[in-house]
Amino acid sequence: MIAKLAHAPRMLRRLLRERRAVAVTETALMLPFFLGAGLYGIELANYSLTTMKVGQLATHIADNASRIGDTSTLENRKIYESDINDLLLGASIQAGNGMDLYGNGRVILSSLEVNANGKQYIHWQRCMGMLEANSSFGDEGEILPNGIGYAGRTVLAMDDDAVAFVEIQYEYQPLVSKSLIGEPQIESIASYNVRASRDLSQVYQLDAANPATVHDCATYSDS
Repeated sequence: MIAKLAHAPRMLRRLLRERRAVAVTETALMLPFFLGAGLYGIELANYSLTTMKVGQLATHIADNASRIGDTSTLENRKIYESDINDLLLGASIQAGNGMDLYGNGRVILSSLEVNANGKQYIHWQRCMGMLEANSSFGDEGEILPNGIGYAGRTVLAMDDDAVAFVEIQYEYQPLVSKSLIGEPQIESIASYNVRASRDLSQVYQLDAANPATVHDCATYSDS
C-alpha cells in the first residue's frame, strides 16, 4: 500500500502531461451546451413560425368573412349559418393537421355593427375550437362605445355596414419540449369591412327544415 502511494505523485504528473484524447474530452464537455442551445433555437424558430401562421389565419378568416353571402343583385346579400361553418372549417384545412387549430385553439368571429341608437355593438358572434377561451373584447350583444380592438387601435363600423372581426387564441404545442419555452398562448386579431351591401338583420338558415349548426360561443367543438 505504501509503495502504491509513493507512486501516486508520479502518476498524477503523467496524467497532467497527457495530451491524447483532449479533443474528445473537450467535445464531450461542450456537446450538452451546444445541443441544448441548438434545440432551444429550433423551438424558438418553430414558435415564431406558429405565431406568424396564426396571424395569417386570422387575416384569412376575416377577409373571407367580409365576402361571404349570396350573390343577389336585387337585394342586400344574406349570409347563412352554412356560410360561416364553411368559412371556419376552411381555416382548419388551411392550418393543416399538424397544427390542429381547433383541437388546441379557438376562433372567435364577431360582426361589429351600429345599433338603432347609433352605438357600436357585437350583433352576432360565432366560435369554434376546444380551447376554453373567451373573447378579449366582448360577447354577442355587448355595447362597445369605443369600437373593438386593443386600446389605441380600435376599429369602428359605419352606419348600415359591418366589420368582420376575428380573434384566434391558440395554445402553442412544443416541437421539442415544453421545458424550453413553455406552452405560451398565442393570440392574434384581424378585421375587414364587409365588401358588399349585406343584409344585417340576421344570420339566415339556408334550409329551415334542415338547419345548419349554429356555432355559438357557449359551445366548444372542433367541427
